[in-house]
Amino acid sequence: MVRALAMLLAQLATAPLVSETVETGGHRPVDLATFECRDITRSTVLQRVCYDRAQQDLIVAINGAYDRYCGVGPDTVDGLLGAPSMGQFFNRNIRRTTPGSRYDCGA
Repeated sequence: MVRALAMLLAQLATAPLVSETVETGGHRPVDLATFECRDITRSTVLQRVCYDRAQQDLIVAINGAYDRYCGVGPDTVDGLLGAPSMGQFFNRNIRRTTPGSRYDCGA
């Protein structure tokens, strides 16, 4: 048993690290290597939240589709993650209603 565990750990240690890439709206791939991602289980709206604090980029998964929001400050993300209703907070404070509005990432 110990030998099998040691072999498994050795295989994991030598396995190449592959960063995850997701396609956001507009079919633009985003590498999540610099993002901290959390699977969300307490929201009926959001399934996953990924945030790059240095770039202030937020990626959310809603109904299995990812969307990217740029220029989202850490206080807003902390508010989202701590909100009693993450969906309501997201809809009121982050979700874009039209292209070019707040948190739009541009072309």
